[in-house]
Amino acid sequence: EGGLGVLILGRGAVERLETFTPENRPLPKIFRLVKKGKVDGAIFKGSTINTPSMLAVEDYIDALEWAESVGGVPELIKMSENNLAAVEKFVEENDFVDFLAKDPSTRSSTSVCLTLDLTADQIKAFVALLDKENVALDIGGYRDAPPSIRIWCGSTVETADVEALMPWLKWAYEEVKK
Repeated sequence: EGGLGVLILGRGAVERLETFTPENRPLPKIFRLVKKGKVDGAIFKGSTINTPSMLAVEDYIDALEWAESVGGVPELIKMSENNLAAVEKFVEENDFVDFLAKDPSTRSSTSVCLTLDLTADQIKAFVALLDKENVALDIGGYRDAPPSIRIWCGSTVETADVEALMPWLKWAYEEVKK
């Protein structure tokens, strides 16, 4: 996102960096992670590669600290599952919406994809309407997916916010169907 990135290396990646040197492939300085055949530990101890990379690292540290403060991975999973449950309840109560993944065992509890009883053009209008109302931004389905919408239900979203979105989906559907 935003052109920033973070590199997290496992033991296997470090070993490959230290044992594999491609021929005739010069790397920009920012990607040079090995010095004298060993991973350059300085970049993992505060040596700045570039300022944006340090901002991304700080953001990642904040995210890890937040995750720990709410109960760690088990609680993060529970939060996203609660968000999915809010969407499931809405889908059960409304005939115009269904899950893109028909098999519940293949549904994501984070990026929840829904189909609507609308044409592709109507779905675009539905998405634009929610965007115009500043209710849901970037809710349109993935480019290569069938016409659909997607709702981020990860643990960074409060279940109350997902629940608050549901009546807006019904409203937008009814507006587009007029």
